[in-house]
Amino acid sequence: MRTFTNQSQFNRMMVHLFKLIKVVKGQSLAEFAVVTAMMATFITTALPKFSDLMETGKAQKSIQELDKLLLQAKNFYETTAAQEGRGRLPGQDKFDMGVGGYTDTTALFNDLEEFTTYTNEIIGKKWISVFGTENVHALKPAGTHFEDDTVSSEINGKGEVICNNCPPGREKGADEWYVLFSEEVLVSQFQDGHYIYVVIPGSGTGEDVKAPRICVADGESPKYLHKIMDL
Repeated sequence: MRTFTNQSQFNRMMVHLFKLIKVVKGQSLAEFAVVTAMMATFITTALPKFSDLMETGKAQKSIQELDKLLLQAKNFYETTAAQEGRGRLPGQDKFDMGVGGYTDTTALFNDLEEFTTYTNEIIGKKWISVFGTENVHALKPAGTHFEDDTVSSEINGKGEVICNNCPPGREKGADEWYVLFSEEVLVSQFQDGHYIYVVIPGSGTGEDVKAPRICVADGESPKYLHKIMDL
């Protein structure tokens, strides 16, 4: 990971950028694409001023790849809503079950403030690799602690139902992402980068329903290189 020569200046710029792009609320893919284009324009004009502090092209590419992940996640959510009766996100066994180590956004936001490097063991274990930690085309870097998603069984070892009415066609997250990208993988341009994500579970029914929420990030520096989408 590159060492910045003026970290405080970099942090001020990235905090401003972070506030502008961290949450995406999209109604349609077309509207989301417009927002993505606007973000790309901002990044293109802003990052070159800090070329001595970061590898501009790689950071811009990473942001673009995160946008692609969110677009495909939205596609998946809408498809499963139509086919299964309730939308879910890649890796979710059910809409009210999470992916990774978070159940609410407050804990997620607090951790992101501290998640500046891929070597953070405590936080890293809460995050899931998008395409799998052992995918030969996008191996997780040495020293990372990201996990793989697994398919939950309907009943645990104690005989307790833990996945009631879960869709029978569900797969582990890496496989669902792989299909979404037509059996291609997205590879971070950073030497220590790796695409990771978490899903905050949805809840409720009827008028009180709350959709799940997804956060995608580049393990190079999740504090700054991440996107969150509300559905």
